[in-house]
Amino acid sequence: MPPVEKSARGRPRDPGTRARILKAASELLDAGGLTAVTMEAIAARAGVGKPTIYRDWPNAHAVAMSAFLERARAAPGPSKSRTAIEALRRQLHDLAEAFAKRAGRSTAMMIAAAQNDSELAKVFRIHFVMKSREEGRALLKRAAAEGELRPNLDCEAALDLIYAPFYFRLLIGHAPLGPRDTDVILDLALKGLGKKDSTRRAQRH
Repeated sequence: MPPVEKSARGRPRDPGTRARILKAASELLDAGGLTAVTMEAIAARAGVGKPTIYRDWPNAHAVAMSAFLERARAAPGPSKSRTAIEALRRQLHDLAEAFAKRAGRSTAMMIAAAQNDSELAKVFRIHFVMKSREEGRALLKRAAAEGELRPNLDCEAALDLIYAPFYFRLLIGHAPLGPRDTDVILDLALKGLGKKDSTRRAQRH
């Protein structure tokens, strides 16, 4: 359970109640954005009392974040039928499409407004950003093993090169972020990560 949710105390939680609460929060995000997600609105739509929600979440933003992460976890992972690079491209497309929806835009607004060490920011970083990087790391290693990228690839630097422009655009909002834009970002990164990357400067010294 993400730390944005309170640890369980007392009698066991009802999974059905939690599912209804998250479904209600997700629907409110889709319908009206972040301002529509209040404890009162969630309780009314889910058919529960506010104390039931407060048992698991400290505020409405925490419920909204849990709802977004629940939806992200339910999304299919990278397909094994594609090449590693194609799967990475698809992952970036899926991320862009998720944040193009109202719920995704609202989540980005929450993160942009949150302090870096806040629970919301930590939960987003651990359960979304790092999860995406883990998937990306596996795909980059597979691409290197299959000869699509150079074998001595620095995976951590490569991951920063691919994902940093995505999250910079997402949080700053200075430029569009659709599938076509992620293609441009990935293609530029791949030019530096490919097998034919120039090493002339190293050879001169």
